[in-house]
Amino acid sequence: MIADILLEVVLPVFVLIAVGSLMQRAFNLDLYTLSKINFYFITPAAVFMSMYLSEMSGKLLGTIVLFYFLYAFILYIIGSIVSKSFKFSKGMKAAFNNSIMLDNAGNYGMPISALVFKGDPMAASVQAFIMSMQSLLTFTYGVLSIQGAKLKGNYRSVIIGFLKMPVPYALLLGILWNVLDAPLPTFLSMPLDYARDSMVAVALLTLGAQIMKYPLRFGRLSVYISMIIRLLVGPAIGITLVFALGLEGITAQALIIASGMPTGVNSSILAEEYQNEPDFAAQTVLISTLFNIITLIGLIALAKSFA
Repeated sequence: MIADILLEVVLPVFVLIAVGSLMQRAFNLDLYTLSKINFYFITPAAVFMSMYLSEMSGKLLGTIVLFYFLYAFILYIIGSIVSKSFKFSKGMKAAFNNSIMLDNAGNYGMPISALVFKGDPMAASVQAFIMSMQSLLTFTYGVLSIQGAKLKGNYRSVIIGFLKMPVPYALLLGILWNVLDAPLPTFLSMPLDYARDSMVAVALLTLGAQIMKYPLRFGRLSVYISMIIRLLVGPAIGITLVFALGLEGITAQALIIASGMPTGVNSSILAEEYQNEPDFAAQTVLISTLFNIITLIGLIALAKSFA
């Protein structure tokens, strides 16, 4: 099983990331445009279609919301305890908590899910829902924590930024179309299917190009503490919650794998935007993504045992 996971999931993912990195080095790609295509079209299309085709019940949706709330809250408590123990400044505490709470559920987690579960609609729906909640967390808590630390207090920009996010609208529309059992016209379904099918390649190429922006350094202890929490403690929390909430099958497997994603690029983008520990944030993205090669294999193998 380990060899199959390595050859069929992990290596394809990191080959695409490596190709994106090489293309960025060779051609200096327009990351702004790539990110906008991902954020405003490909990802919302994948989320909409996943929810439209979903077979999740309202009860299961509620259980996943509860899972994610508890998961994020426990990580916040752990991050706060670590920050207090190491006497982090307010700015560093915000950056540290973001690094463990904001994972790469979108342009890394969704392709991983697609490769692991080979397009299973339930797994795709679970990951799409997790990614949507991760987006909400990013542009609410993620921004507010940094703004509070930097004493800017311009919370109006948080609300505007939240309202501009396309993923929540795609999520709600997908659920509405599903509940109404309304047919989707071909002139809409085909473009959305094309976008969804392109997600794995485009998202991972973009991720590879994005991480090339930052020089890799291995000297900060706080980065490794963040990585251990993100890649090892996070999945342990996810597995515990799966047992506690009585989840099983594909849903349990998808949630366990989703709980072990590396630190999201958005945590670094926020740190740069507000000039709040940008080097720390960049290093957590890079190093957690590199070490995820190892942890992901074990996590997928473990998740597959939850039949």
